Amino acid sequence: MEGNFSIPLNGTEDMTYESSGYGVLRIIPLVVLAITFVLGVLGNGLVIWVAGFRMKHTVTTICYLNLALADFSFTATLPFLIVSMAMGEKWPFGWFLCKLIHIIVDINLFGSVFLIALIALDRCICVLHPVWAQNHRTVSLARKVILGPWILALVLTLPVFIFLTTVSDPNGNVYCTFSFASWGDTIEERLKVAMAMLTARGIIRFIIGFSMPMSMVAICYGLIGAKIHRKGMMNSSRPFRVLTAVVASFFICWFPFQLVALLSTVWLKEMLLEHKYKILNILVNPLSSLAFFNSCLNPMLYVFVGRDFRERLIHSLPASLERALSEDPAPTSDTAPSSAAPPAGGELIAM
Repeated sequence: MEGNFSIPLNGTEDMTYESSGYGVLRIIPLVVLAITFVLGVLGNGLVIWVAGFRMKHTVTTICYLNLALADFSFTATLPFLIVSMAMGEKWPFGWFLCKLIHIIVDINLFGSVFLIALIALDRCICVLHPVWAQNHRTVSLARKVILGPWILALVLTLPVFIFLTTVSDPNGNVYCTFSFASWGDTIEERLKVAMAMLTARGIIRFIIGFSMPMSMVAICYGLIGAKIHRKGMMNSSRPFRVLTAVVASFFICWFPFQLVALLSTVWLKEMLLEHKYKILNILVNPLSSLAFFNSCLNPMLYVFVGRDFRERLIHSLPASLERALSEDPAPTSDTAPSSAAPPAGGELIAM
């Protein structure tokens, strides 16, 4: 492949499984992804139906509708990834779907974390500045602001637009991978371009696509928790429990994969040229399947995390979701006028 220098998309192209343990690590991700596909499409589809068509559009429903759209779009692509993974990362679907599927995957995975950060920031504003939120936090503003995470996600997906394509090896196997055939006259020049691009991509993905959004969430979460604690609402606050569950599940699912991806970036040269740290290649598929599993968790959290858990079980699922995503008129601050309409801070209690 020297004449058409390329980099396997997830570093597992030449991985061999020499024991039953490796075989298990190959099968488990396929099972997890299949479960994620079924639960993600059904669960997020239900959230889209309830939040998009059965409920009045509010800032809260717009945020969670977009998060459900991101998770639904991503989980809908999983059958293609499952087939490719089962075939040892070979890609039988052609050049167009190679581009399209991975563009959808990247946009929606980035979009999810940015939307979670935006939701946390929105909640924080509602709690700390309820009067300002009541006067300025509108549905029309939310529809404009919500474009921000999607635009940023699209920008971060540019490497997939530019470098991802289908590549054939000497045996005729086709892979969907990063190719640098037109980015230099010699293999050394292409290797330099590949190292620079993949290193930059890995660092940007970890910092902008994970660390910064999670830091924002942690700061907002701490401020919300402090305010709720001062108001004596810690045990009864549904938003605090739901936000805790959403953030915790995202971090637990994504951090191991992000850590391995960061280490793979730091040791990229050693992994590509010296074939060291093979354990990272082995861990990619299991940890990515755990990360992807997060995309089917949020609908379950909306329904089952919160007050009156047992009562929710006897309600219809759409009714439970509608209740989970609806407005709560209870004010979050005694600084808001008691005679006025329910303050925007009430959406803190919406999930």
